[in-house]
Amino acid sequence: MSHSFNNILIQTIWSTKDRQHLINFDIEKRIYQFMKQQFTDMGCFVLNINGMPDHIHCLFLLNPTKTINDVIK
Repeated sequence: MSHSFNNILIQTIWSTKDRQHLINFDIEKRIYQFMKQQFTDMGCFVLNINGMPDHIHCLFLLNPTKTINDVIK
């Protein structure tokens, strides 16, 4: 029986326009929860989401049935 295993880790970085410090502590967790839910809905497992006031990092496993373009948009 043939089996395939996929383990495609992707790290993405999103920044605010002009690197303005717009991500404050009050909204930070809500942004992370929203992002995690969007990835989960696409079948991508999120390993970590974190960031700074001007950017966010996300490390996730790419769902093999999705393209990077589908996930990132």
